[in-house]
Amino acid sequence: MASRRDNIGPASVTILLLALAGIACWFLVAPPLSAVAGPRYDITRMVLYYSTLPRLATALIAGAALALSGALLQQVLRNPLADPTTLGISAGANLALVVASLFVPGLLGAGRDFIALSGSAAAAIIVVGLGARRGFSPYSLVLSGLVLSLWCGGLAAILTYLNESSLASLFIWGAGSLAQQSWVIPLSLLWRLALVAIVCALVIRPLSLLDLGESGSAALGVRLVRLRFIVIAAAVALAAFVTSAVGVIGFIGLVAPTLARLAGARRPAQLIFWSPLIGANLLLLADSVLQLVAGELGDFLPTGAVTAIFGSPLLLALLPLLKIRHRIQPSPFRQQKHGLPATAVMALAAICLLVVLAAGIFLGRDETEGWHLVSGGLAGDILAIRIPKVVAALASGAMLAVAGTILQRLTSNEMASPEVLGISAGATFGVAIALIAVTPGIAGQFTFAAVGAIGVLAVIVVSSRRSSFAPERVLLAGISLSAMVDAVVGVLSSSGDPRAAILMRWMSGSTYLVDATTAQIEAVAAVLLLSVTFLARRWLDLLPLGPAPAAAIGVPLAKSRFALFGLAGLMTAAATLTVGPLSFVGLMGPHLAREAGLRRALPQMVCAALIGASLMVAADFVGRTIVSPYQIPAGLVSALIGAPFLMLMLRRKA
Repeated sequence: MASRRDNIGPASVTILLLALAGIACWFLVAPPLSAVAGPRYDITRMVLYYSTLPRLATALIAGAALALSGALLQQVLRNPLADPTTLGISAGANLALVVASLFVPGLLGAGRDFIALSGSAAAAIIVVGLGARRGFSPYSLVLSGLVLSLWCGGLAAILTYLNESSLASLFIWGAGSLAQQSWVIPLSLLWRLALVAIVCALVIRPLSLLDLGESGSAALGVRLVRLRFIVIAAAVALAAFVTSAVGVIGFIGLVAPTLARLAGARRPAQLIFWSPLIGANLLLLADSVLQLVAGELGDFLPTGAVTAIFGSPLLLALLPLLKIRHRIQPSPFRQQKHGLPATAVMALAAICLLVVLAAGIFLGRDETEGWHLVSGGLAGDILAIRIPKVVAALASGAMLAVAGTILQRLTSNEMASPEVLGISAGATFGVAIALIAVTPGIAGQFTFAAVGAIGVLAVIVVSSRRSSFAPERVLLAGISLSAMVDAVVGVLSSSGDPRAAILMRWMSGSTYLVDATTAQIEAVAAVLLLSVTFLARRWLDLLPLGPAPAAAIGVPLAKSRFALFGLAGLMTAAATLTVGPLSFVGLMGPHLAREAGLRRALPQMVCAALIGASLMVAADFVGRTIVSPYQIPAGLVSALIGAPFLMLMLRRKA
């Protein structure tokens, strides 16, 4: 009886979504139905049979597959934040397809599914391998997945940037395009989904026993290693099949199981049954509404981006109701027994920065002379071009690192950073609106970027305040907002506006167009904002103790949090204007400073600023010289350097 009551809620959600999707589909299908009785080769009839109906079927099947993949991952990993997007599985498949399209296009004809499976499997092995060393804790899994997603996304962006003419068509597809010209894709996805569904039916009972804990389930005969391998392989296969067929469609695998769970699905069997039904209707509704609103442009707008626009506000609205069983235990301020004195650590960081600055300013490389120092009559002209870029990279890296330090200390969450929480994406959204609608100068761009960054921060604070900034809720709110903002930017970029190309180049984080004026503005902004932040070091030392102790000592809680979050938003906005939203420095700088043994706010911020500046200057130098005479954007290079390093650090800390 209880089981039947538990099914009422998920069934109601499914029926509601189906009804809404059915209404939208009727408006799509009804006009062409009049052509059914017409000539055999009527164009309207052909479009209905071979484009509209296959697209609707693809939406249903892809939504079900992604939702089932997310439900399987959440159940077997005991992690309510797990899905193909947050664990980097979809990003791995997308990167594999981009690499194959560029270097071995012949493999695409032989088997796209195999390529996507290879990329997804590699991503899953990395993430699950790191998670296994920490007992599959939700924190380590999601952090590893987000890091890997940023790395795969950065590398794919670099390849697209360097081969824009040959990979331009991948942009809309990579964002999740459901446009179809035949029944080939939906039919191929259908039988693949059926095979995995059979596997799921066979493992439902052992999955249900996982609720008893590892020791309890093992005592009843469950082989945990084999079960995890089978279930994760099935989830990876589903995500890879969908990515291979229609590109990356994010959020369905996270939202659908969440809706099922909130609607009352308690047992694993219920979650695995209802999640695909909810996911199928959710994606069908999103795609149908997209086609109705976009009209003739519906084939060119990425459905995956639109799905994120729909899914993010929904998940944010439901976030206060979500009861997460597996708490992410924060440990950003645990003490280390050994380490160098703070002054020695900061001195080493300063020396590293000076070395990197010297290389970035005076060392160059070209096809004729190879590596060489700047000299001769052109030295003045070369330095006049190079120094502003180095200064802008230095200032941006320092600001991002300190912004990350503020966020991590205020939320007691090692995962918090401008990149992960979507603050950089918010600044990007502001700049996108500015470029598309207004086209302002540098001051106007900074204003729009600041409004976007602080707006995202405000939503995160409001949505997480009731839970006292519980790390898992802050993380989930950040993932939601980041996906939504990225989706809006993706829709703007695919609109066909010539300014979208400028936006894409700017998002890559290139310092190529930085001049002396821009560098001066960045430097002044960095000096002012960092100085104010350093003056607030007492607040940052006391607020992590908790609201009651901090208030007892005399810290104005509301005022201090508002000021510090505002400073983090302003620094993120200023830095994003130069190095784009994918720099990764806001996560790397604080982590490395903490690993060096720095716990007090001021030494940690100073060291993080030095490390962040060094990383960005080094990224700018590598991007300028590694494939000379071409330049790789510094923001993307820093992500490619930072992500593997952070993964190694996570592995060492296990």
